[in-house]
Amino acid sequence: MAALRVLPALAAALFLAAAGQTSKYSREANEALAAAGSKRREAGEFRVVRLNQVWEKAQRLHLSAVKLAELHSDLKIQEKDELSWKKLKAEGLDEDGEKEAKLRRNLHVIMTKYGMNEKKDSQLVDTNYIKDGTESDTLDDPRLEKLWSKAKTSGKFSDEELDKLWREFKHHKEKIREYNILLETVSRTEDIHKNVINPSEENLVKEEILHNKHRELKEKLRSINQGFERLRKVSHQGYDTTSEFEEPRVIDLWDMAKSANFTEKELESFREELKHFEAKIEKHHHYQKQLEISHQKLKHVEGTGDKDHLNRNKEKYAMLQEKTKELGYKVKKHLQDLSSRISQGLQHNEL
Repeated sequence: MAALRVLPALAAALFLAAAGQTSKYSREANEALAAAGSKRREAGEFRVVRLNQVWEKAQRLHLSAVKLAELHSDLKIQEKDELSWKKLKAEGLDEDGEKEAKLRRNLHVIMTKYGMNEKKDSQLVDTNYIKDGTESDTLDDPRLEKLWSKAKTSGKFSDEELDKLWREFKHHKEKIREYNILLETVSRTEDIHKNVINPSEENLVKEEILHNKHRELKEKLRSINQGFERLRKVSHQGYDTTSEFEEPRVIDLWDMAKSANFTEKELESFREELKHFEAKIEKHHHYQKQLEISHQKLKHVEGTGDKDHLNRNKEKYAMLQEKTKELGYKVKKHLQDLSSRISQGLQHNEL
């Protein structure tokens, strides 16, 4: 009987020890993540000089914590693409300069998106914004404003559904903005091209680059038109209860995938991958919210003068920063891969 009484106590002790170890390992993992971020910052945030310059410039803009993490993810994707291009160039595989031109174009889009170009756009960045990283509560398009106003007053949506619909409208606004940035870049390139008098082999190369830019514009415009039709339909009819996806980017990808040249089996496989992608996005959203809460808490604690409390909050904030950046990169990389597959399918349709 004495032995039997000892067993529960022993089990409890083992459980507490295991829980302590789990907590210890979790804490150590978080500290290691924050330390890795600190070490990387000392060595230079990126392996490409101009991206470090962009990042340093961004630090002075007073962007929200979430927006800064989002920029970091965009620059990590740009870094990956630039390093891949350097390898191609060394092997002589970008003779026409098309990939280099696309890299410059992408960086221009990033810098304009976060308000870092010389030509300022007051709509792109609100430096006083601190809540969830969105720039404003306006949609900057009368058609979108009209649809949103109708949806709000229709009585067809619950509060949760209205939040979901608002995310879709904001996503559509961002797509239009990125399209306009790209259009402005292409227009400027074409103006330069028109001023060249003598046709040459070099100019034929430029023609090919412009053709590829136009294809990219065409794909973006197709996505915008499909997205608007979807918003119009949902705003008038409400959400379809059988809808598989909720995240705007995933809905976009699925709509475009159904128009691509996929077999039934390939489409089903793509559908499953989109489910995993949506889960990844939801996890990223969770960390973005936690990061913003941590940022607000840190600002509050800074005013209390409690050094121990401040250090704990700084550690947690640094860990959440790194986790949000890491997940943001994974989401953007996955989106890039999925978009590339759809683009190939759509191009095949046009042949």
